[in-house]
Amino acid sequence: MRIDAAQLDFKELNRIIKSAADQEILIENCLGQRYIAGGLAGKTVRIFGTPGNALGAYLDGGKIIVHGNAQDAAGDTMNDGEICVYGSAGDAAGYSMRGGRIFVRESIGYRAGIHMKESRDKAPVLVVGETTGHFLGEYQAGGKIIVLGLNCPADQSPVGPFCATGMHGGRIYIRSNTLLRHLPPQIIAAEAVEEDMAEIREELEEFSRLFNVKMEKILDRTFYVLKPDSKNPYKQLYVLH
Repeated sequence: MRIDAAQLDFKELNRIIKSAADQEILIENCLGQRYIAGGLAGKTVRIFGTPGNALGAYLDGGKIIVHGNAQDAAGDTMNDGEICVYGSAGDAAGYSMRGGRIFVRESIGYRAGIHMKESRDKAPVLVVGETTGHFLGEYQAGGKIIVLGLNCPADQSPVGPFCATGMHGGRIYIRSNTLLRHLPPQIIAAEAVEEDMAEIREELEEFSRLFNVKMEKILDRTFYVLKPDSKNPYKQLYVLH
């Protein structure tokens, strides 16, 4: 199904998507409509233009491909499926996601991956090709965040200040020539070893395939891995024993 969204408000657009019998949906002239494909399962939605806030919120197994940029809160509380953005995304990408994968070719804004968590057998993944804003992984409780810093100058960090603030689970992997400064005291940060790289190999290869970036380019800098100290006070507050 092909939809011209130029004259559609978000309610009508989402009604058409949800009621469509087709499993493949193409949206053209997207102009900031919110909540596209919210809670979707079993369909693939390809978007040309700029979807609005909460793209793929509560996504439950569908696939969303954006040929352009996405606004704030892409993948909010998503449970399963995949969002692939061939541009940049706004603030709070992957907010509270508990499953599925988000791939962003370029950069994202503030507070990406906030409150990411693992749920039963699901573990969310957020992969960013270039840079992120402040508070990446704030209160992260599970899953993987990977920041590649492609096109980022070698002497600059691809991640903004206050990374991993309140983090009490999961992992953050950052491709960078130098370790981040001023990390929270409850975080353990170290250069990634072979075992760490094996944990993200699948995601790196998928990013390479999706966006036609050579693996040699992705692997030409050091990766660092951030994880919470098991003795940190946040674990006592947020993790049941």
